Amino acid sequence: MKPTSEQELSELIAKATAPFHIKGGGTRLSGLATGNTLDTSGLTGITLYEPGALTLVAQAGTHITEIESALAAENQRLAFEPADLRDVLGTQGESTLGGVAASNASGPRRISAGACRDFMLGVRFVDGLGGIVKNGGRVMKNVTGYDLVKLMSGAHGTLGVLSEVSMKVLPNVEMQLCLRLEGLDPAGAVAAMSAALGSPFEVSGAAQDADGIVLLRLEGFEASVRYRAAQLTDVLANFGNVQTEDDQDMCTKIWRDIRDARRFKDTQGDLWRISVKPSDAPSILEALSTSQAQLDWGGGLIWLAVPKGTDVRAKMTVTGHATLMRASSDTMQTLVRFHPEPTPIAKISADLRARFDPKGLYNSGLMGGLS
Repeated sequence: MKPTSEQELSELIAKATAPFHIKGGGTRLSGLATGNTLDTSGLTGITLYEPGALTLVAQAGTHITEIESALAAENQRLAFEPADLRDVLGTQGESTLGGVAASNASGPRRISAGACRDFMLGVRFVDGLGGIVKNGGRVMKNVTGYDLVKLMSGAHGTLGVLSEVSMKVLPNVEMQLCLRLEGLDPAGAVAAMSAALGSPFEVSGAAQDADGIVLLRLEGFEASVRYRAAQLTDVLANFGNVQTEDDQDMCTKIWRDIRDARRFKDTQGDLWRISVKPSDAPSILEALSTSQAQLDWGGGLIWLAVPKGTDVRAKMTVTGHATLMRASSDTMQTLVRFHPEPTPIAKISADLRARFDPKGLYNSGLMGGLS
């Protein structure tokens, strides 16, 4: 089923009695969601773009590449830099705005600019009874009432089908520059990244790649970037020799590869994505005894390749959230994709689903949903 308008989508849902698996561009796996495919890629087009107001509105099936091209023409960008996970997950298709919003897809710049949900001004969606719901607005000052915008962001389509999303965008930067540190173990890497992020020099990316190289990104006007790089080099002197990379194409590739976890494209075994306090990242890596790891968000995000069937959650020695990103269907059935919620949170989630999707139509079985 592929509706081409919000009204058609509403009518389809109102009559539905069987569950749907909601699909946007098909680039992000949907875990254990079951049912007939509800394809939202027919809801396309940028409906409003006001560069002067830093505002863009588009239908949920609009390709991210189309949006980024429109923004680039005005020297603007999506500051939260949504990841393209097709290579690492082995998927096809084109990422859509609805899929990005529904999964709260956010890249390395999250530590400085914020997540996708922080840039969402408003949403339109169809609830489980076919009702059309509008929340938020098209500019910051109009965002009032219950914050369903943030509720829908990260819900992975379990509460409603997004039909339109309003986004805040930001100007592009004049220059980016990368600092590199080699030879640090995970504890040293986290300490170095924490020192950089705790400085006043506005770091917009802090990662340790799969080769163990610590990478720090600075962005802005050239004079400011070069001044901050020099100052930050002094701050990091105790951690080793700081190298500078100012080739713009190379810097873009470095952070694209970090963002998209591309080093895990051809790795064997299961792929996990873990969120923890940055200071807890070294203990996670020690407990799992793997060298196939990448740290992002200053250590708060870990990409991890482990042998097939490894129960990463059982081996975690600290509080965190582990998502199984890539595995066989048997492992997905056994370990499930999303981290199990604590009982009180699971009760809230179930109540929300009962309110927004009383017929249990949307992505049944996903995120602990109704099955």
